[in-house]
Amino acid sequence: QMGLGHEEGFGAPCLKCKEKCEGFELHYWRKICRNCKCGQEEHDIPSSNEEDRKVGKLFEDTKYTTLIAKLKNDGNPTYKRNVMILTNPVPAKKNISINTVTYEWAPPVQNQTLARQYMQMLPKEKQPVAGSEGAQYRKKQLAKQLPAHDQDPSKCHELSPSEVKLMEQFVKKYKNEALGVGDVKLLGEVEVRAPDKNNLKNGDRGTSSAVGKMEQKSPDQKASQYSCYHCKRNMKEGDPTVYAERAGYDKLWHPACFVCCTCRELLVDMIYFWKNGNLYCGRHYCDSEKPRCAGCDELIFSNEYTHAEGQNWHLKHFCCFDCDCVLAGVVYLMVNDKPVCKSCYVKNHAAICQGCHNAIDPEVQRVTYNNFNWHAAQECFLCSCCSKCLIGQRFIPEEGMVFCSVECKEKMRS
Repeated sequence: QMGLGHEEGFGAPCLKCKEKCEGFELHYWRKICRNCKCGQEEHDIPSSNEEDRKVGKLFEDTKYTTLIAKLKNDGNPTYKRNVMILTNPVPAKKNISINTVTYEWAPPVQNQTLARQYMQMLPKEKQPVAGSEGAQYRKKQLAKQLPAHDQDPSKCHELSPSEVKLMEQFVKKYKNEALGVGDVKLLGEVEVRAPDKNNLKNGDRGTSSAVGKMEQKSPDQKASQYSCYHCKRNMKEGDPTVYAERAGYDKLWHPACFVCCTCRELLVDMIYFWKNGNLYCGRHYCDSEKPRCAGCDELIFSNEYTHAEGQNWHLKHFCCFDCDCVLAGVVYLMVNDKPVCKSCYVKNHAAICQGCHNAIDPEVQRVTYNNFNWHAAQECFLCSCCSKCLIGQRFIPEEGMVFCSVECKEKMRS
């Protein structure tokens, strides 16, 4: 049974609209709030197991099954993210108190010191400390970078059986060819070798071996040997470094440089997709492979879809953003890159005439000056003092009013 999870997060406040939003209510086919039109990731939805289930399903049937566990109640995979708790003694007047810091995610490495170093190299506002701005950032990126509807047909709206099959094949393909998880090591712990041209099934990869087999080099020589694949700057020996197996161990990144090549956001939990020499987040990798519907945000697996206003749409989803009426063959206008039917535009978005204080139909002529608008009609575009028609005449504007002469302007002031 297909379902979009409309109960999840119901009533949660919008972090963007604040009190203007009555609370999160999922649109029946768009992935937005019906009340404020913001995305689910913009709402303060309490943490649940849903995100861990989503990532667990992503890692199912991959080499990353060590990062998931099967739930006893339903047998579904869930993500075993590494939560790191650091305790730091803090001197007090009488006793030593303990300051505890909990990271909602940390690199799955055995050496906690290395994990701590990794975190310190991230911007403070992106460190996922529980209850912080960084934890909120991670939560938002999980929703944005790894949409459940990019991997799970049951999270999509009314897919046909053939579309479900095509989607399952697509997901299996990207799991086999592109999906990966970054690996954190100290610089120099991996020896760079030339890519093995006889083993390029999944791209141009290098191989690695223990640092103990490396020839002895001075710190300066080692520093100049390594540079970040993203920013091209030299790496510092002793700093944590991120490797991506699908890219090959001849490439490495600063922790803060392990970002999607499209959105430039930090790859959440170091989950990446590798294609043509670039790192992608899940969303933008899928965008590079399939058209995405601008209406429902889902990938399009149908042969028939429409392209309008520089975006792709399911035929049934090229609708008014305000009232959801189908726009095929009718007049519409774009508002913030969203199509709106004429009646909704006049009702919700049209400019207001300074003369008659009514909405201005988008198909009629108007006069605009400094964000003020008038119908281009004799009864609207008038001198604010003597009511002389100003169409085709010189005028003096002031604070939403217009005057035919200095005398009228002064008379209005007095």
